[in-house]
Amino acid sequence: MQYKWVALSNTTIGTLMASLDSNIVLIALPTIGRELPGITVLDLLWILLGYQLVTASVLVNFGRLADMFGRVRLYNFGFALFTVGSGLCSLAQSGPELIGFRMVQAFGGAFLFSNSAAILTDAFPSNERGMALGINQVSIVVGSVTGLILGGVLTTVLGWRSIFWVNIPIGVFATVWSRYHLKEKGTLEGKSRIDLTGNIAFASGLSVLLLGVTTDALAAIPSIESLSLIFSGIVLIVAFFFIERRVPHPMFDLSLFKLRLFSAGNSAIFLNSLARGAVTLVLVFYLQGPTMRLNPLEAGIFLIPISASLVAFGPVSGILSDRFGARGISTIGLVVSAVGFMLLALTVSATVTFEAMAIPLILVGSGMGIFASPNRSSIMNSVPAQRRGIASGVSTTLVNVGQTFSLGLAFLIMTKATPLSMLEQIFVGGSSSGSFSFSDFITSIHLVFYLSTAFLLIAIIPSMLRGGKQAQEHIVETAPTGTR
Repeated sequence: MQYKWVALSNTTIGTLMASLDSNIVLIALPTIGRELPGITVLDLLWILLGYQLVTASVLVNFGRLADMFGRVRLYNFGFALFTVGSGLCSLAQSGPELIGFRMVQAFGGAFLFSNSAAILTDAFPSNERGMALGINQVSIVVGSVTGLILGGVLTTVLGWRSIFWVNIPIGVFATVWSRYHLKEKGTLEGKSRIDLTGNIAFASGLSVLLLGVTTDALAAIPSIESLSLIFSGIVLIVAFFFIERRVPHPMFDLSLFKLRLFSAGNSAIFLNSLARGAVTLVLVFYLQGPTMRLNPLEAGIFLIPISASLVAFGPVSGILSDRFGARGISTIGLVVSAVGFMLLALTVSATVTFEAMAIPLILVGSGMGIFASPNRSSIMNSVPAQRRGIASGVSTTLVNVGQTFSLGLAFLIMTKATPLSMLEQIFVGGSSSGSFSFSDFITSIHLVFYLSTAFLLIAIIPSMLRGGKQAQEHIVETAPTGTR
């Protein structure tokens, strides 16, 4: 077998495992809220946010470490760490424990996410990268679909702890395979350094800002303290960008954003992540909440169209982008998703049928599939070969930051539009409406989807500004390393 297919097979397993875990946890979250002793709504939210936050905070660093010490070596370590974290999650006895063990998973997942695109880009020639990334994208969708069904079955039949057992055999097999079959093809930067100051500012800024947003939403601490956390987080993030302009080996190589394709592609991918990051969380609690009252398996089946439609379009859009360029295809994907989110906002009511939700979800998923691989291919093709590790890390960090803040924004909108006592009932899986009117909850869902539509429409601007196919053929394979 040619090495490029070996690389594609192994990285596909990595993305499959990570995406499988994501939807399994989401579909089981209401059950975890009911069954894990002493868990709070804030704990439930941070089971997701903690994972996303760690991943976003360390991805670029791990990309830089990969540029220094080898992408394959650190990718392999990520498989092993993710597998260990999965086993620990199944043993958690409290909300804080589960949050902590999910963060162990996140460190492993960060090694996988920060290196998989770079390994594929090293293994495939430029005219086949869109196809390879598109096939790799299919694994994300297959994992998403499988996670929804498998998570529903396992949670319903064996309990929520069983959802973490799935990763263990997959992780053990893939760790051994990557150890003995993947080869280091990239150009390494032995003299690079880790930006410790920038890392601390970035991670602290994101953490403090999200903590302020979530505690304010839940009134967990006095408002003045929450606002102080939000302000401090913003100050730290602003400081991070000043630091990056002055250190010799920055965490974010801001000079890469001088490349038109790189900056346009990353702007579009960040806005797309802001739009879609919270959709599954919102729909999971809606479908298993007091108005729809579905069990985890039924809720998973309702959500299959969004993932299944991505399967159909992910590889096709990658192949088309290799031939026609990323600008038009990626932009079409954003438009299709925007239409889907708008229809979703108009469709969701106290109760809804599978047939009524299917068309909006298909449009949302199709748009994601059309957008993802051409946009990622455009980003990876825009940088020198020896900078692909850091470029992959920057791009994936922006995806995770977008998804993380999407969750925070969605939850903030829902708490402002819905009485907190009602949300507490919904988020711990309550099925009795009591004296509440759930119209406020439905309205808050509509607001979240309208905001998603707006983010996607804004993302069209940078997507169109990236240039046509001729601009994308100007791949800087031999460009000098230092553009700072």
